[in-house]
Amino acid sequence: MSDYQPLDISALCSSNMSAIGETGADGLGNQTMLGLPFLVGAPAAKDGDNCFIDLRGDSAPVTVPIRSRARNVVIAHRLLETSVPQGGLIGNHVADYVFRLADGSIETVKVRERFQISAINPPYHRPTYTGAPYLPFDAVRDTHDALMPRYEGRWDDMGNRQSEGLQGFSKRYFLWHWRNPKPDVEIESFTIVPVRQRFIIAAVTLGHADEDPFVLDARRAAKIVLKDPERAAKPFSVDVSVDRGVASYAFPLPLSTPDEFLADALKGWGEKDNETSSPSYVEVSATPSATVTVKQGDEVVGTVKWGDVVEQGIVDTPQVAVQLIDPGKNWVHVTVVDDETGRPIPCRVHFRSPEGVPFQPHGHHNQVNSNLNTFHNDIGGDARLGHITYAYIDGKCQGWLPRGDAIVDIARGYEYEPLRTKVHISPGQRELTLRLKRWTNMNRKGWYSGDSHVHFVSASGAHLESAAEDLNVVNLLQSQWGSLFTNTEDFTGGPSVSKDGRHIIYVGQENRQHLMAHMNLWGLKKPIMPWCSDGLGEAEIGGPLETVAACWADEAHAQGGWVVQPHFPTPNGESAALIATGRLDGIEMVRQTWFNHNEWYRYLNGGYRLPLVGGTDKMSSDVPVGLYRTYAKLPPDEQFTYEGWCKSVAAGRTFLSSGPMIGLAVEGQGIGETVRISGPGKVFVEAWAESIFPLHTLQIVNAGRVVAEASSKNGARRLELRQEIAVEKNTWLAARAGGPDYFGTISTALLSPSTPSLTHLDFFTRRIFAHTSPVYVACGGDWWMFDRNTARYMLTMIEGDIEYIRNRSVQHRHGSITHHHGEPDHMAYLQRPFHEARQAILDRMHRLGVTL
Repeated sequence: MSDYQPLDISALCSSNMSAIGETGADGLGNQTMLGLPFLVGAPAAKDGDNCFIDLRGDSAPVTVPIRSRARNVVIAHRLLETSVPQGGLIGNHVADYVFRLADGSIETVKVRERFQISAINPPYHRPTYTGAPYLPFDAVRDTHDALMPRYEGRWDDMGNRQSEGLQGFSKRYFLWHWRNPKPDVEIESFTIVPVRQRFIIAAVTLGHADEDPFVLDARRAAKIVLKDPERAAKPFSVDVSVDRGVASYAFPLPLSTPDEFLADALKGWGEKDNETSSPSYVEVSATPSATVTVKQGDEVVGTVKWGDVVEQGIVDTPQVAVQLIDPGKNWVHVTVVDDETGRPIPCRVHFRSPEGVPFQPHGHHNQVNSNLNTFHNDIGGDARLGHITYAYIDGKCQGWLPRGDAIVDIARGYEYEPLRTKVHISPGQRELTLRLKRWTNMNRKGWYSGDSHVHFVSASGAHLESAAEDLNVVNLLQSQWGSLFTNTEDFTGGPSVSKDGRHIIYVGQENRQHLMAHMNLWGLKKPIMPWCSDGLGEAEIGGPLETVAACWADEAHAQGGWVVQPHFPTPNGESAALIATGRLDGIEMVRQTWFNHNEWYRYLNGGYRLPLVGGTDKMSSDVPVGLYRTYAKLPPDEQFTYEGWCKSVAAGRTFLSSGPMIGLAVEGQGIGETVRISGPGKVFVEAWAESIFPLHTLQIVNAGRVVAEASSKNGARRLELRQEIAVEKNTWLAARAGGPDYFGTISTALLSPSTPSLTHLDFFTRRIFAHTSPVYVACGGDWWMFDRNTARYMLTMIEGDIEYIRNRSVQHRHGSITHHHGEPDHMAYLQRPFHEARQAILDRMHRLGVTL
């Protein structure tokens, strides 16, 4: 006998589907609701056939013969009339359901409106509606809650997709069950005695399983292991469904063991993603009789009974094993404190079970948007690095943690030791305190960190995230992508300073043109428009070239702002003109590559002082603010302010870091300074680097060439160099350091065979790296450098800019508009900065007495 047995009540039915406003045979015959079988009308019922026991207050009672043992009787019914349109009179007596047992006993249930039965109001026919104000207290809807399509969907469902699931709705009926108090005694009949308004009974099913027919157990995690190695190694495509319950999306579990995870060099900064199909986990809420189906792609690889998994702990099938990995959990209040002060501190936290199931604080994601791309979408409050999602907290949080062993992974920027450790959560435990230790305090040494380039987070959210990453400055930049304008409402024209004065958010702009240049505009007092120009992918489709980066720079400087070229030199059109005319206060690198740095070195060797700036270009949750950051040194005894920080950046007192702290002194002079010597000779150089990540090399760069190096095969916490460097003419010196193969400069033979390539796990997979701005060495006079190849390169680039403006840029028809700049000759306005740049190069050559 099946665990659930539908009864044929068609002989007692008196109305058809038109009673609920439907036609057709779609809802007739064998039906499944919440995974349970029902029979609506006769097995071969057709459109127009009677299928409902349809009663009202003056109707005669109807008796349904049963003559069978059963533990439950499940009834699909609904009100067709409600005394109050907005949900019915609560407790209104609708009918009596009378159950007669073979031993002569009678069980009578008073069926009441909004308890055992309800009307179905129009909102229930809208799958996106989740308000559900008319649900009965003691009955359930006839459809399960459901997941949104995982990888595709309609545009207007984008917001709902972030919720992952949609509340089930009553398609036609409410389901209610009567539990037989004497399951070993046969049920003779079930009599319906109408009392008041009209209602229908569509189906009756007997339940023989010893369970509540409807789900009462909350979701529990189960591990899914595909046994075939080839199948397991395929790209992740696991899906789990449950017929009598619900399941979450399946997610990969980490490949590393707990011990490997705890020992990883990137503690606090993520974990390599598992992109394979096994192992994975799913969370299931189901009845014991439910069938759990595991699919890979479109293929079913195994089915198990959920009750067997719960009872046995693990169920093996030929192709898949399903294991319960739910040890129980406690609602725990967590406090993370600074070890020195004992006070709570903002930080970034991750909690997980030893198997790798995340237990993030309440209000935060276990996986941001199901680990899908989050460009401009739901990126605040969490960060995802590889396999791990972190929550930003103010030092306190609360939520579920697994009983027994739990793993915590916490970070706060690069000046605190990350905490990745195992803790034990005892039954009944409600409090957990964790401590973070600061290993260096760069603020006390005059260095203040900042991210030059952040998008999309809110200004208030940026305060929490900057504090949690121990970041002093966030340049939150408005910008435009076609018709998408971002952070429009956040601009104030001034800094937003935290109460303790240590964190500053300034909303500026990234003005962008796809071929010429992008510009980070800091410290703006008023907007500079248009934000973007010259069509996609920056301005509107079909848009004209309305302005150039040089003009944006002039407007920013005119109001006391600063100009940094982001992700230098990309898109590498206007860089030469901006540098030739001194319009840049710095150049930003968002990732470390040979191309980026060789372009920077090119201009330094050409005699242009260009401070180095670090920024993330954060546009998604898998880039934490400050992952690439700028450290700027303020003059002694100067109070930390946004203006002071920007001035220090423009003065070149900076280093870029994705982890290491780095220092450089030449003849005692620091980064950004000029050392003057009487003529060719030697200068004494000191450099050091220290990091929470393993360092494999520290190098001194002289005019783009490595002239000194300290290295470690296995990775060191600190590296140092003290060396005399020969100087034959004007030059510049800088220090750079990083992890294994950080710049393609370390031979494979130098690395230990067990040493992996060490990269961050953000969107760009950035290397562990630091680089100082130069110290300039003037040899026998004022500092200057000139390189003919650089000058030729710049002049050629400027020539290309002018040709693009004249020949290829899209323009409004002359005379049809008035431009934002108000000048009558728009083409002259656009080309002017490039003629200035060409002349500046020629004038400089004349002044220095050099020729091409």
